[in-house]
Amino acid sequence: MRLRRRDWLAGAAALASVGPAEAVEAVYRRGNDADPETLDPHRSSTVAEAHILRDLCDGLLTYDNYGALIPGAARHWTVAEDGVTLLFDLRPDGRWSNGEAVTAADFAYSLRRILDPATGAKYAEVLFPIRNAAAVNRGEKPATALGVAAEAPLRLSITLEQPTPYILELLTHQTALPVHRASVERHGDSFTRPGNLVTNGPYRLRDRVPGGAISLHANPHHPEAATLAIRRVDFLPTPDMASAVRRYAAGEIDSLADLPVDQIADLRRRFGPQVVLGPGLGLAALVINTRKAPFSDPRVRQALSLVIDREYLADGLNGGTMSPAYSLCPPGLDNYRTPPETAGRLGLPIDHEAEARRLLAEAGIGPDRPLTVEYRFNVSDNNRTVALAVGDMWRDLGIVTRYVYTDAKTHFAYLRDGGDFDVARYSWIADYSDPQNFLFLLQSGNVGMNAGHWSNAAYDDLMARAAAERDIPRRADLLYQAEAIALRELPWIPLMHYRSKALIAPRLHGYHPNLRNAAPTRFLRLDA
Repeated sequence: MRLRRRDWLAGAAALASVGPAEAVEAVYRRGNDADPETLDPHRSSTVAEAHILRDLCDGLLTYDNYGALIPGAARHWTVAEDGVTLLFDLRPDGRWSNGEAVTAADFAYSLRRILDPATGAKYAEVLFPIRNAAAVNRGEKPATALGVAAEAPLRLSITLEQPTPYILELLTHQTALPVHRASVERHGDSFTRPGNLVTNGPYRLRDRVPGGAISLHANPHHPEAATLAIRRVDFLPTPDMASAVRRYAAGEIDSLADLPVDQIADLRRRFGPQVVLGPGLGLAALVINTRKAPFSDPRVRQALSLVIDREYLADGLNGGTMSPAYSLCPPGLDNYRTPPETAGRLGLPIDHEAEARRLLAEAGIGPDRPLTVEYRFNVSDNNRTVALAVGDMWRDLGIVTRYVYTDAKTHFAYLRDGGDFDVARYSWIADYSDPQNFLFLLQSGNVGMNAGHWSNAAYDDLMARAAAERDIPRRADLLYQAEAIALRELPWIPLMHYRSKALIAPRLHGYHPNLRNAAPTRFLRLDA
């Protein structure tokens, strides 16, 4: 994998020339999608949390502001010829925010902690490529059986179940971030509170106001502390996009990580190049509760999908900031081919109404037995607009839609914890550029992410075979077959694929739109 190490070192050297007075004065007010549910990386699962944790914690590897893979806590690594054993040499000057040295034992403890079933991590499946990770997470083996070991104070070994093409990218993810063992054991669940949280990243937690600002200040013990042009960043939750734009226009916020799509044309007129659109690897979908009649019937799910006008959702409502999705995997993924598609792309939605009515009738739904759908979503201007539009499209089939909406934290926790629902909005941003990162969501054992509880033996078998396949083209064929099954069964109805969209104030420098949507504060700079 090609690294931008030279660019990273050059950027760090350039930032080191920033004067102390200028650095102290720079306060970056950063709009963030939502108030995080947790700052425990092993219990986190959202993009809003990832943005904050990327500043607080250094994984073995990390991303720069171009989305390129760069050294993190590890200064060097090797992958054995068999593709199964990885060795990481940690940088000797790595320090926690309390001044203690960062060691290989810290990473071994952290990887065991997230996979320990007692932790209750909803995202543990991301690390299942590590040897015995799945068995440890299911309680079948002790945490000590995990394929990680501190070979020396600064040398960590990781052994995989089989070669994994995306393993280095995976280790940048928040699930692979380290936690400070003594703090966790001393404070328990409250170890993430201000004053308790000890981190190894370029910033440390100074203050947190529930529903308000999360204030991070420079970690003076971090090896790159002297290069930080921004010494303080305040993450501000911005679920109300219209209000967030007003705050941005008033100079109260320096950047927004999302925009109200119905205002894109107006925003471009008002702010010109401050509106920044970029590539993205993400999916917006409707999760269907497949354990609940009549949604357990694939014909009902297919009918709901057929009449959705995805072009209107992407272009009409989202101003071209999204693209219509007829597949779970977006185009352009590494290690894949052009994804299969569900029915409905050809023609207009009205052309599919007769087929949708036929499917509903076969499932016993019609004028004498109408269908009512409860549609759950996390509230934002964009999500509300899409929900109302989809309900209008279903109304042409005689379907009545009722809406239930909550804040993002409550919504996703409700789904992860097995709450009852009919149809629910779900969004997914890729953790790495590989089809597995989308398709693993629907595997039977993925309790935390497979909110609709869909189970298909043929799908699971194809995913297992793909995981064991070392030949990349053959692996791609197996994943293609698995996705084709999901698009026939439609436990998730794909709606749109994401593009990144942001507002960047003229005084903020160093932001570069990229596929990972990574913009670590350490690489940014503010004018005084």
